[in-house]
Amino acid sequence: MAMAAAALLRHFPLLLPQNRARTAYEGFISAQGKDFHLKILLPDNLQMKNARLLCSRQLKNLLYEYHQIVEQRMQHSPDLMSFMMELKMILEVALKNRQELCVQPSPPRFYSSLLEEIGTLGWDKLAYVDTCFSTIKLKAEDASGRAHLITVKLKAKYPVEPPECVVDFPVPFSVSWTPESSLISIHSQFVAALESLKAFWDVMDEIDEKTWVLEPDKPTRSATARRIVLGNNVYIHVEVDPRHPTMLPECCFLGADHVVKPLGIKLSRNIHLWDPENSLLQNLRDVLETDFPARTTLEKLDFTMDCGICYAYQLDGAIPDQVCDNPQCGQLFHQICLYEWLRGLLTSRQSFNILYGECPYCNKAITLKMSGKKP
Repeated sequence: MAMAAAALLRHFPLLLPQNRARTAYEGFISAQGKDFHLKILLPDNLQMKNARLLCSRQLKNLLYEYHQIVEQRMQHSPDLMSFMMELKMILEVALKNRQELCVQPSPPRFYSSLLEEIGTLGWDKLAYVDTCFSTIKLKAEDASGRAHLITVKLKAKYPVEPPECVVDFPVPFSVSWTPESSLISIHSQFVAALESLKAFWDVMDEIDEKTWVLEPDKPTRSATARRIVLGNNVYIHVEVDPRHPTMLPECCFLGADHVVKPLGIKLSRNIHLWDPENSLLQNLRDVLETDFPARTTLEKLDFTMDCGICYAYQLDGAIPDQVCDNPQCGQLFHQICLYEWLRGLLTSRQSFNILYGECPYCNKAITLKMSGKKP
């Protein structure tokens, strides 16, 4: 123990024991020429597993994004010396990353030119700027009044070096850039791109407002697919082309065969009725000869979406996509749940990638087509 205490004092001379039992230490940890205050409380057996680390506000802010790693190392470090060495390494990385984020050329001219650009653009267009002026978020509305953000990450040699721009678009977005470009040119190109995608977002908003969308649960502006309820345990999955949003989308019907097949026949028979001048939703109504029920119009008792085995809707991000083909049943199942159920039945059999067995609800024949990997 004496050797361990001596080694700790040699490597961390500013961290001192506060009692004879050496169960409490207080002082400073040094990294990149800076000292950070901390306190460590150890249990009677001196094991780090049950220790407590108390940090100053400055140190806590630095380690905020690394707190899980710090906690993990406390659980696995054999002694205080080992933990302190690992904590110092984590702190060095945190300081290095923060410095890289805040490196800016010629601060006075850099900041003044940026402030001038923002002033010319209009302060009402600014949604966010970090303390280093390395990340800026600009806002704009499209012609339908939808709010959008563009995140501009400035490089060290801005404006000679083009910034990185991040948007929530369904198509790639890049800015045309020269050393004379500015935030004003970025914003104008952003607004032009918004207008080019207005028709797409109009289509997707109508679907979200007038139908029951199962997936995605909270669609982003970049999402091009929707899984829409058509009836009890029958759905249509549509993939909309952002560049041609009123054209016929990719369609896939999900549900029992006796319900899905007639829908496929109607789609093939009525495809000539598709009119790009009409909205996508109206065209789907006309071609499929059906209406799309809104969520508010369906009684929960008459419309179940939960898996018939685990009684949950979402399971590890997946929703029920397997359906019993028996018209009197039509129960939904998660693929993994049905796979485990059928695999546990002595009467089940497998042929290549298809598993045959009995429905857990009606005991009628049910099949599960598996992908290359097991669910």
